[in-house]
Amino acid sequence: MDTMRDRFITTASQLLEEEPRLAVVLADISADGFAPARRAHPDRVINVGIREQLLIGAGAGMALTGMRPIMHTFASFLVERPFEQVKLDFGHQGVGGILVSAGGSYDWPAGGFTHMSPGDVALLDTLEGWTVHVPGHPDEAEALLRGAVDGDDRVYVRLSLQANREARPVGGHGGFSVVREGRGGTVVAVGPMLDNVLTATEGLDVSVLYATTVRPFDAAGLRRAVGAGAGASADVVIVEPYLVGTSTARANEALMELPHRVLGLGVGRAELRRYGQLDEHLAAHGLDARGLRERITGFLRG
Repeated sequence: MDTMRDRFITTASQLLEEEPRLAVVLADISADGFAPARRAHPDRVINVGIREQLLIGAGAGMALTGMRPIMHTFASFLVERPFEQVKLDFGHQGVGGILVSAGGSYDWPAGGFTHMSPGDVALLDTLEGWTVHVPGHPDEAEALLRGAVDGDDRVYVRLSLQANREARPVGGHGGFSVVREGRGGTVVAVGPMLDNVLTATEGLDVSVLYATTVRPFDAAGLRRAVGAGAGASADVVIVEPYLVGTSTARANEALMELPHRVLGLGVGRAELRRYGQLDEHLAAHGLDARGLRERITGFLRG
């Protein structure tokens, strides 16, 4: 199976042939993959070099002329480093564009903490009007990217080396889909966390929801899943592949009219300085199947 990043390069290159207003702006990352597209469309595939603030500024300038820019690099260099440009050049100027990241929270541990971005979604949460997609499979990444290109809004597509074994349908409504039904609690699995969540909850009487679009947050879908009604209460666990608790407040808002408890599971705030491998980071943050099982069952028994 190709990676989400591989599929992004292939899909974006095809879309450049189909969509005359589409442009791709790079900051060296994935430049080799886009070399054929750059030769075919030298005016619409631009590599600004390792200048991430310019990456965002150039994309916003294109958007002001009516183009639909895709800006791409590692998440830490796409959201964190040029955050002021994201805030002002897109939000303040009221234009749309597509941010497509690679690297996730710790996909390349050998790159060190500079190449890790567990806080990217939480950071974008401070801004207005961003749609955030977190695909769990290359097929989902392709579908979400194609949908984003058709619009004019502000979209972040978060790609990762972590992937589920099978793709699931990505609907245009962006809501949570029901993967498993139960009565003893609700677990929301975001993107590449689904396989581990399904393994961790095997044999438990819980509902499992799957989310590839986390902003806007599907409050109505969560309320339906917990059976919100007279006398109802809810236990909800949200498993996210980025900063722990990023969506906890959204879940609390969705369930504010009924008694509920929410447990947020994700990447901890402590920096792990022995960088290791991706699977070791998953285990250290309790996001492998074993860690999730322990924490979910402990919460539901509480």
